[in-house]
Amino acid sequence: MATEARKPVRWHIAAFLAPAVLVYTAVMIIPLFGTLQLSLFNAENQQRYFAGLQNFRTLFGDPRWSASFWNALWNNTWFFIIHMVVQNPIGIALAALLSSPRLRFSAFYRTAIFIPTILSFVIVGFAWKLILSPLWGVAPNLLDLVGLKSLFTPWLGKEAYALTTLGLISVWQFVGIPMMLIYAALLSIPDEVIEAAEMDGITGMAQFWKIKLPLILPSIGIISILTFVGNFNAFDLIYSAQGALAGPNYSTDILGTFLYRTFFGFQLQAGDPYMGSTIASMMFLIILTGVCIYLFTIQTRLRRYQF
Repeated sequence: MATEARKPVRWHIAAFLAPAVLVYTAVMIIPLFGTLQLSLFNAENQQRYFAGLQNFRTLFGDPRWSASFWNALWNNTWFFIIHMVVQNPIGIALAALLSSPRLRFSAFYRTAIFIPTILSFVIVGFAWKLILSPLWGVAPNLLDLVGLKSLFTPWLGKEAYALTTLGLISVWQFVGIPMMLIYAALLSIPDEVIEAAEMDGITGMAQFWKIKLPLILPSIGIISILTFVGNFNAFDLIYSAQGALAGPNYSTDILGTFLYRTFFGFQLQAGDPYMGSTIASMMFLIILTGVCIYLFTIQTRLRRYQF
């Protein structure tokens, strides 16, 4: 009886994956474990020693550290909420409008909306700081042209408005990403589904709400988790617009800027790589928790809508 032929070993798969795995391991995995390890150590008299969870107890138990951490975490949460409530719905609405075959120059509109996404954070932060400046900005004059100059206030200079203003600036810059992802999802809906809906008399907005929206829910879920990860890793825009101190009076301080000041030091504050690694570890755990909740709860429920 002839033995069964062995399945060929697909070495080419490992060969193609190896470069990417090596680069990812060197750039992401090793630094990640190095950061987690460093958070378990501390230094005294220039001698490093194993501290266990002492740094985490300091972060949550010491009033000076805990107040800054919870302030940064709340600001980060509010920054994320602005993107979820403003950016993603606007992106979905723009994608629905631009996917209409009756709209002329849709390619031009898509390009114009997406262009801010490719701009540098430094350029965006500096440009909007100039625009909103009460001394030399153009915002007061533009509002004066339409008779609304009385509404102008130095939004980036007031504690109550600074973080929300930066969140809306970030929305302006990145609304093109959810727009393009949802646009691609809408185009991937089979024509047979749309034709069947039209035969049943479902057209216009009713077609979007009853047919298209349920079918693109998996894409909306992906956009939501990408928004969560991106916002809890945010740093560049706040730093370029408000500096490392995230003023005024730390009202725009998020976990990224808090980590930067702690790890590298700033002005009179000395750098502490051990407490900085502790904050970075907490950021990793927060993001990991959010991603796991999405993968094991929300995503499994959204699969039923895939076509």
